[in-house]
Amino acid sequence: MKKVSVVIPCYNEEENISDSYSLLKNIIETIEGYEFEIIFADNDSTDNSEKIFRDLAQKDKRVKVILNNRNFGPECSTMNALLSSSGDAVILVMADRQDPYELIPEFIKKWEDGEKVVWGQKIASKESKLMYMVRSLYYKIIKNLSDIKQYKHVIGYGLYDKSVIEEFRKIKDHNPILRNIIPTLGYKPFLIQYKQNIREKGQTTYNFFKYFDTAMNSLIHTSKAPMKMMIYTGGIFSVISLFIGICYTIFKLTHWTTFSAGIAPLILIVTFFVSMQMLFLGIIGEYLMAVLDRVSFTKYVVEKERINFEE
Repeated sequence: MKKVSVVIPCYNEEENISDSYSLLKNIIETIEGYEFEIIFADNDSTDNSEKIFRDLAQKDKRVKVILNNRNFGPECSTMNALLSSSGDAVILVMADRQDPYELIPEFIKKWEDGEKVVWGQKIASKESKLMYMVRSLYYKIIKNLSDIKQYKHVIGYGLYDKSVIEEFRKIKDHNPILRNIIPTLGYKPFLIQYKQNIREKGQTTYNFFKYFDTAMNSLIHTSKAPMKMMIYTGGIFSVISLFIGICYTIFKLTHWTTFSAGIAPLILIVTFFVSMQMLFLGIIGEYLMAVLDRVSFTKYVVEKERINFEE
């Protein structure tokens, strides 16, 4: 009998854990011919999540729990849980249930048809229209700048064959963003479209700065375009500056007594170029941090405890 692992990353989701488990339990019990395990990966929650996990694990031995020693970030915690799975296929879902669990049977069906990766792809969302537009713009930018194929409105929610998980074990990256790793490895995911639900309970822990950080990591890990843009921009502005300097000198020599530029243009020019330098240094810093993460990699998380992993 084939085994399917379901991985659910969590952080401060006490209001959603029980509902997510109940919904998932009802769905997998309608799927015949498979053995299931449910892995909750808790990223050092500060609410009542741990107690809820322990109660569920005591009642249902299919429920396995990984308690992290601290918050290592959603990407690292998720990757560690994926690598801890023992199924022939692994399905990644989120605790907030915005991405529908009802697609699980379809994920499995496509996997049985031979697909190695099956992803859910949002075509609409019940979240704010502004946020959806911002996400769409982000995916468009990444797609245009990336050196590898990118898929819009995917977050890694979906199914991964065991062979894909084995490839993940060879990757050493402190920012293992699944939607970047899969195309980098050359896999062509089968996309199942869906409409994203609204979060019914709890508050998301993601804010603008975390979204921006994830966006920057995605760009840095998939594209050399920012570095090339710095070179091109630097070259263009160097030529422009030289041209302006020559014109300024000629105009001053030909209108020595009447032309007085003052200090204001000088201040504007210096401020502009200093700001450009700071921007370029920031981009270079992002690439250097990515390199540092690779060379200093130890492990994705340090675990405090595992529950129901005895076998």
